[in-house]
This record gives sequence, structure tokens and C-alpha cells, in this order.
Amino acid sequence: MPLETVSENRSFGGTQGVYRHASEATGTDMTFAVYLPPAAKAGPVPVLWYLSGLTCTHENAMTKAGAQEHAAREGMALIFPDTSPRGDGVADDDAYDLGQGAGFYVDATQKPWAPHFRMWDYVTRDLPRVVFDAFPLRRDAQGITGHSMGGHGALTMAMTMPDTYRSVSAFAPIANPTESEWGRKQLTAYLGEDRTKWAAHDTTLLMAERGFPGDILIDQGSSDQFYDLLRPQALADAMAARRQASVMRLQDGYDHSYFFVQSFMGDHIRWHAERLRGN
Repeated sequence: MPLETVSENRSFGGTQGVYRHASEATGTDMTFAVYLPPAAKAGPVPVLWYLSGLTCTHENAMTKAGAQEHAAREGMALIFPDTSPRGDGVADDDAYDLGQGAGFYVDATQKPWAPHFRMWDYVTRDLPRVVFDAFPLRRDAQGITGHSMGGHGALTMAMTMPDTYRSVSAFAPIANPTESEWGRKQLTAYLGEDRTKWAAHDTTLLMAERGFPGDILIDQGSSDQFYDLLRPQALADAMAARRQASVMRLQDGYDHSYFFVQSFMGDHIRWHAERLRGN
């Protein structure tokens, strides 16, 4: 697939690039960002996928998370996908939490979303095919993380595809969307009224059903203004019941913003680097 370079900038000895391609999954042009550390000059490096939250694009974490310095130090590439398909012919909604910018990392089956809103397929199949052809990345050393809606996506993808994602973490994930207004609305719109089809996209339910073969790192701010919508306690209870190896940290005084994310980004990148180096 042809890959268009939108921009490339030097960053901590590596390269922060933004690229565009025609997506088979969404049927639209999609923009994404890749950070290559200095170590990529010598050969393929481990890769960390970062999935962003509601209203975000590829740019939010790329510019606000403070991730590049840590990734350069650990010799890890970063990939920042967009959060939904976009364009004049793509369905949208006036609400910030549905439609463009709010893909929820599912493959929609309902009108008017089904033709383009296939973000699960895009992140797990379509975009990997593009980036592994274009950049020096290790297929056998992939981790995944994300914030809020992106934390939901990261955890559900990792538990569903543990052979692909060897490490997983999350920042304030939407942990139990089938029981939250940040979830029931979107899952109904994208997947329909049948709640059995929602379960594959609920971290708490997946934890109870299968868990993750490795350990998990989750950071949650104690002053998060969306705490009740995120339902972290439900996930904590499910992890405890399953005896899932995990570190779930309630960070005192932190909210839901990127100030929270950047404060602990270094911890997360080191976490993934330690677990991917040995693969």
C-alpha cells in the first residue's frame, strides 16, 4: 500500500513521523504517527502501540504524552493510530462520545456505522500490515497501551490476542463499558441491542472469562472526574477473583488529563521494554 509522508521531525535522536494511507478496513484515508528510536538505525526494534481516547486523533499522545524521550532511551518504537475513520462521507454524531473521534475500537455492524467504523480490524490487522512493511519493527515484540477509551481497546485486544501483544498496560481505562454510559450507548449504536455481542469488548468480562497470560499495569487517578464512568473497581474485583498478576495503582490527586498520562508514561514504557526485550 502506498504510504504518504505527512511530516518527519528529529526527536531525541530518533524520528517522529506522521503518515497517511488508504485503509482497507475503514475504506477511508487514515493518518497515524510512528516514533522510531535511534536504535532502529541498527535493525528492528520492539514496538508499543498507544491507543488514544475520546475526541483524540493520532496527534494528542504524540505531542502531549512525553513518550519519545522514554522510548528513545529504551530503544522502543511507538505507534499512534487515529481513534476513528474520518471524512465527509463517514457517519458522525453531534455528541462528542459517538461517531468520528469515538470509534471505541470495535467493528461496527449497525447502520450508519458499519461501512467505515472497523477500528478493531484497522488496529489489529490493517495498520500492522502497513507499518511492518514500512518500518524496522519486531513482530515478535509488540506491546499495547492506551488511555481511557484507548485503555479499553488495549486491554480487550491484549486479552483477545495474547500471542500478538506480549505486554499490556493502560491509563484510566473504560474498564466495564457494558455497565457504563461510556459503553452502553456506543456498543448499542455500533453493535446493536444484543448484549452478548458486547462482551468481547468489556475488559472486566474478558478478565473473568480468560485473563491475560502475563502481568498487567494499570494507573488510575484518584481525582479522575470520570471515575464513575470508568468503573475501575469492577476490573479490580475481577482481577482479584481471577488472581491475575497485575499492578493497579490509584494515583493520588491525578485527574483524567494528559498531565496524568505524561506523569507515568516513563513507568509504562519501561514496563513494556522489560517484558519485550526477552521475546
